[in-house]
Amino acid sequence: MQPNALRLVGRDRELTGLARRVEDLSRGRGDAVLLEGDPGIGKTTLLKSVTAIADAQIRWGAGHELGRVLPLQPLVDALGTSRSELLGSRGDAAGSDLVAATAEHLIERVEKLCADGPLVLVVDELQWADSATIAVWRRLAGLVAQQPLLLLGAARPIPQRDELIALRRTGVHRVRLGTLPASAVADLLGYIFGGTPDKALRKLAAGAGGNPMYVVELAEALVRSGSVEVVDGNARLISTQVPDSLSSAIADRLGFVSQDTRTVLAAAAMLGQEFRVSDLAVVQRRRVSELLPSFQEAIAAGVLVDSGEALAFRHGLVRTALYDEVPHAARSAWHLEAARELAEAEAEPERVVVQLLAAQDTDAWVVPWLVRHGQELVGHAPDAAIDLLGRVVDTDVSVPQRERLLSLLADAHFRAGDHEKAEECAVAGLALADVVPVDLHWTLAQCRSLTGRSEESLADLDRAMPGTSGRDLARLLVLAARAHFDLGDLDSAQKAAADAFEEATACADRGTISWALHVRAIVAIVRNAMHSALILLDQALAVASAADGTGDLRLLLQINRALVLDDLDRREEAVEAARAVRHAADAAGNIVRLAQAQSALGQVLLYTGEWDDALVEVDLLGDDVKDPRVCSTDRGVAALINLHRGDAKSARKHLNAAGEDNGIVVITVTLARSLQLEQEGDLAGALEVLRPGVYGDVVVDELLPDAVRLAVQVGDLDLARFAASYAESLADKLDVAHRRAAAVHCRALLDGSPDELIRAADTYGEAGLPARAAEALASAALLLAASEAKVEARAAMTQAIELYTELGAEWDALALLSHMREHGIRRGPQVKHRRARHGWESLTPAEQRITELVVQGLSNQQIGEHLFLSRRTVATHVSHVLAKLGVRSRTDITREAVRRGVVAG
Repeated sequence: MQPNALRLVGRDRELTGLARRVEDLSRGRGDAVLLEGDPGIGKTTLLKSVTAIADAQIRWGAGHELGRVLPLQPLVDALGTSRSELLGSRGDAAGSDLVAATAEHLIERVEKLCADGPLVLVVDELQWADSATIAVWRRLAGLVAQQPLLLLGAARPIPQRDELIALRRTGVHRVRLGTLPASAVADLLGYIFGGTPDKALRKLAAGAGGNPMYVVELAEALVRSGSVEVVDGNARLISTQVPDSLSSAIADRLGFVSQDTRTVLAAAAMLGQEFRVSDLAVVQRRRVSELLPSFQEAIAAGVLVDSGEALAFRHGLVRTALYDEVPHAARSAWHLEAARELAEAEAEPERVVVQLLAAQDTDAWVVPWLVRHGQELVGHAPDAAIDLLGRVVDTDVSVPQRERLLSLLADAHFRAGDHEKAEECAVAGLALADVVPVDLHWTLAQCRSLTGRSEESLADLDRAMPGTSGRDLARLLVLAARAHFDLGDLDSAQKAAADAFEEATACADRGTISWALHVRAIVAIVRNAMHSALILLDQALAVASAADGTGDLRLLLQINRALVLDDLDRREEAVEAARAVRHAADAAGNIVRLAQAQSALGQVLLYTGEWDDALVEVDLLGDDVKDPRVCSTDRGVAALINLHRGDAKSARKHLNAAGEDNGIVVITVTLARSLQLEQEGDLAGALEVLRPGVYGDVVVDELLPDAVRLAVQVGDLDLARFAASYAESLADKLDVAHRRAAAVHCRALLDGSPDELIRAADTYGEAGLPARAAEALASAALLLAASEAKVEARAAMTQAIELYTELGAEWDALALLSHMREHGIRRGPQVKHRRARHGWESLTPAEQRITELVVQGLSNQQIGEHLFLSRRTVATHVSHVLAKLGVRSRTDITREAVRRGVVAG
């Protein structure tokens, strides 16, 4: 007879399908598969069978019911690392989303493993995994075509999770495990009994409903009780005393272990599905050597299995049966006691947190422990921090402790996105403070800035500053400067920033000096003093680089610096700077700044005509992690490019996703909405969309050329004259090529001067703005055609069409050709054909560079390092290459390159 049976039966079809994917993995083709089925249906056994036949690296993790409070723990466990190892050398954490940072480094770890060879990554029990783990699993599923990665997951249908429902809709391969047929149940019984089961045994097993775990538990209970006799290869039932349910069968198994082992197992069940032997020894206050006999007995009885660095219950149902034996009244006290034992043993904070959250009560020792470890907890698991801090903040604690707890709680709520709660905690903490708690003021000011209530922050700061000096006063002055800037009071912002700079310099507070310089820089930007702004930003970066806790500020400074370089027509430097800060934000896991950096890069690439790359940048992150303004800007970039390329349907989707403007001029969205109406023939409506950006409190210079062109067409010469004059005044304030070009462009449209339009196009070319150059040339061509200067008109048209073709601006090219035909002018034979959409000819320059490196065998990480691109950017480009070439994997790309003679075979 075969005890502890884990034999896989009745799953030939599923195993064959997965074996095919293992074979594909050996050829470099990855895949993602989600196994689904009820508890005990055989998901884990099937996964183990697959990994057993894979000639690859195997990494295995699992979700646990108690561990859902710790983001990404299943993947941290699977990849054999720790949060401190992942983040320890990745810059300071100030301003970073540590969960996002950990996620990025886990994906990086997976890519590095894939670079070493094929990898099978398993995440079992996904229904218990936290949302961040499921999100990373989903992102990895999107990378399997680019990596030798077989990603396997398993989940029960209950509990239902929105994240898993969304995951199922992504197109990932799903394998649903149903109940075993009667023939497979008979095979399983025969394996366990060592003989063919008789009719009575088969009838008895039918009560298990085809659930293999129930069948195994039932059969092994019969073996233990001597209820089965095997004679001449036939097994027959000789007793009617059998378990009547799965829980009874499990209880029967547990009944065969000694009382001491059962006590040890009950304690282990409180720690979770998988547990460290050292942790169990700590909470049991026993040596590991004393526990060893119990472990050996439990493994022999099929209750525990050795999972490598830890022990685990054979199945979650076994652990649940033991856990349920502990009275509810005792569980909370046990978890609290276990937490204390682990805390006193200096265990990792996350292991203490799991036990604290499972407890319903708290104790006096918890408060000082949270004060000590709270900031780390807030960074790594803000939701867990909110739960624990909320339990103790109103207990009998000292005023300084309550103030600290409220400060941590405010920070946790802010990181979790609940700004109302964060503000509530900050206000409560300020009411307790004997001295000025600058951290609370900082959190409060951020909350109010996001909700448009900076005037309230100013009132609080005015009350807090009297009697304050040194570093605290300097930091409060920075907050005041930022609040004044939010309210549009540039003079007050400038003065407060200057005062903050002086105070911070006196006490050598480099971080606050950097913030003061930053406020002065953004005031200079708004005032069009770009050269001064660049100097201030460089000074701020130099100071911040030598200051602790300025990681977020350094990213913000670099983003603004990239935009200023772009405004100064130093576009190659702007692109390089934007890519550098995008890379830094990605490495730091600062999703807010990463989104801003990618958006800034997308805008620069839009203007420089690198539209394919711009589309990649603005689509790398989901809308859910972007600031609303960033999201709208990115959607506007995508909509604008799609409109120029004649894809009105896609553009409409992007504009719908951008939402309403709420009175704020988002440049790219405004330009896109205007162009959309223009393409529909509503020129007056197109002009009305631009009007708020021309006549508003802040005139948006990017809108002026289109505003003048449309205003001349519809006869609104007052607006055209105002916009043209304003463009000229901007050129006087900042003498750079793109502003000189815009001034000439606007005046030439108003005066109807084709020669000046051609001059404007030449100056746009100097500034590196091909789309604007094409627009000026197109307008010149139409004016020349109308004046019967057909030779000059054809020349201007040809130049415009060539630029439009290089951009892929098919709508603009076709519209210009249509208007020119009305004047009897048609395209010449020298005009380029439209760009290919599929095949090698359709690859953009960036995609061609990346394809060459893929063919050389470089991983995404290596390609990113070589081209100074983020892994996300490389992955998106590789996905586009796969789609354009119509192939499935990196290996296919190489094979296709050899076939076409792109590289030598």
